[in-house]
Amino acid sequence: MTHAVFNQSPIFADIDLWGTDAPLREAVEANDAAGDDLAYFGRSRGSAQAFALGRDANTWPPRLRSFDEKGHRLDEVEFHPAWHVLMAHGMEAGLHASTWAGESHVVRGAKLYLSAQAECGHICPLTMTHASLAAISAEPELAAEWRAKILERTYDPVLRPLAEKTAVTIGMGMTENQGGTDVRANTTRAEPLAEPGLYALTGHKWFMSAPMSDAFLVLAQAPGGLTCFLLPRVLPDGRRNALHIQRLKDKLGNRSNASSEVEFAGALAHRVGEEGAGVKAIIPMVTLTRLDCALASAALMRLGLAVAIHHARHRTVFQRKLVDQPLMLAVLADLAMAVEAATALVFRLARAFDRAGSDPSEAAYARLMTPVVKYWVCKAAPAFLYEAMECLGGNGYIEDGLLARAYREAPVNAIWEGSGNVMALDLLRVLSRDRDAAGTVLSEMQDAASGDATLLDAVYALPAMLAGLTEGGARQAAERIAVTSAASLLRRHAPPAVADAFIENRLSGRAASTFTGIADPAAARTLVDRAFPPDR
Repeated sequence: MTHAVFNQSPIFADIDLWGTDAPLREAVEANDAAGDDLAYFGRSRGSAQAFALGRDANTWPPRLRSFDEKGHRLDEVEFHPAWHVLMAHGMEAGLHASTWAGESHVVRGAKLYLSAQAECGHICPLTMTHASLAAISAEPELAAEWRAKILERTYDPVLRPLAEKTAVTIGMGMTENQGGTDVRANTTRAEPLAEPGLYALTGHKWFMSAPMSDAFLVLAQAPGGLTCFLLPRVLPDGRRNALHIQRLKDKLGNRSNASSEVEFAGALAHRVGEEGAGVKAIIPMVTLTRLDCALASAALMRLGLAVAIHHARHRTVFQRKLVDQPLMLAVLADLAMAVEAATALVFRLARAFDRAGSDPSEAAYARLMTPVVKYWVCKAAPAFLYEAMECLGGNGYIEDGLLARAYREAPVNAIWEGSGNVMALDLLRVLSRDRDAAGTVLSEMQDAASGDATLLDAVYALPAMLAGLTEGGARQAAERIAVTSAASLLRRHAPPAVADAFIENRLSGRAASTFTGIADPAAARTLVDRAFPPDR
């Protein structure tokens, strides 16, 4: 051996992801939730075993097996065993269904936030299964048939009829190659059959998420227009439904999870909602998945921050630890401040989901802030993770570590469930149809801003911006609402040093497009130590 390995940070593993994350703990508490098992959950998801499962599931991505050895059509997706362990853990924790059994969106969100740091790809099928009941509930008989198997917490990956399944997962297929986001341009045909509510679907989907699922919510053109359907993977008599997987997508990231192109050759499907009301039927599902996209993006940001601080505390450069170098400390603090803001936003939105059914003001908050939070947090994650990766230098750029995978993973949450432009258009739509929503959000900001001149000025500037808002300015408006809302939440719930730093650096008019750092060393140290305690 010609040299010894030294001056390297320890491998980031066996980390208590809950106990080391003060902003997460405070966000859960601030939003009136408590989970007795979150401390255990944080330790388990930060274990060396959990990170190893994530690595293996992404190193050996899923493969399509189209036919068996005799030429019979299979259309099966094969996964590394690590994937199945991750799915079993996620379903045991209830990530796929727990809010339908009484758990709050805030507590489930905390579990998702912790799980996504260990591995983010398996969150996709859990998210869609969780959200599926929001759509399926439009058909009471169908919901009664599927609900118990959706709520079950024992993972069952074997393809077989619903009656023989212990539990099920649900995927989704909306987009086609000619339309993408414009689902009304879909050409897949749905022909009604003799049995009421049953149709035969013929066509294709350019993106079918989680093709290994037991059923899919899809959109197709029925005689009455674009309609939502639940398409089972296996028919009651044991035959495979006529859903043929053409290929798996070779994605930039999210490699542990399968996404596919499929063709329907007279596939049988059950109508969900009325003919012609497909978008209306599936929007409640999409709304829930958008919350999860924001939660997962915030989680990836938190992972990047923790890894960067961990490295900086152990790495010596120019005779000092990196974390003690003023410029590195300033950058880490800027990153910590961004995570504080993202975490505050996503969990405040989760609380709105919890209360929307009984509180009109919370429902209004959720309508306006879902596209805003999804837009801003998911947009922030890729640039954030690049900066976190740079804190490790070349060590951050190799696939052996966590940050290269997190960096490749980050863009998908901004693309899935509505890209940035779609979120901006949704914001415009809410503002045009629901004046109360903006009033509710602005009133909450104003209450929190009392006594803070800079924050009050930012809040008071929003009505004028929104009053004359056009499509060209919608993205700017989404970002401004998000930043001002985050500032108000931090002013209300975070330590003064955190709120002061965010308001000074994000609302003062000198905010930069890159992470330029927190100039005040004392404030920077407070942010970094709060983000990841020095004893780790």
